[in-house]
Amino acid sequence: MVKDRIQVGRFGAPHGAGGELRLTSFTGAPGAIAAYKPLFDESGTRRFSILSLRPIKHNMFIARIAGVDDRASAEALTHAALYVSRESLPAAGEDEFYRSDLIGLAAMNEAGEAFGSVVNVLNFGGGDILEIACPTSSETLLLPFTKEVFPRVDIEAGHLTVVPPLEVDAKLPSPKD
Repeated sequence: MVKDRIQVGRFGAPHGAGGELRLTSFTGAPGAIAAYKPLFDESGTRRFSILSLRPIKHNMFIARIAGVDDRASAEALTHAALYVSRESLPAAGEDEFYRSDLIGLAAMNEAGEAFGSVVNVLNFGGGDILEIACPTSSETLLLPFTKEVFPRVDIEAGHLTVVPPLEVDAKLPSPKD
């Protein structure tokens, strides 16, 4: 289940007329994104080199990218994801995970029964949240990625254990409904 590339950032909207653009970093130390090389797009065909970064928020920067010299070139990169090869990154520590490794994991309850699957990892500033698609519901669940809610994560086996908070568990339809 281990993926060969890791998303480390995403370009945002252009900033000014000179080709700069916003950049959101997903790295542990946000400014470290400039040191990862090579950075490439989702297809792996386009490579990017960060020439400079100016912080605007904790994990957001105004970036100057090699070869991007005007607003139109910057606009063409809006929303483009930035990746780096896994081999360029350190191994995740104990109880640390790369976002891309969590997406796609099967979620099982404590009895080992299917609960759903991880479809996204979100963070709005208060900690990571896993978005779980459940087969018994057309809506997804947003659950805090804490040890209490997800006590066991096994990347190699491709699953994690979920213990939903009582208020969430009470709202879930039974598989027999």
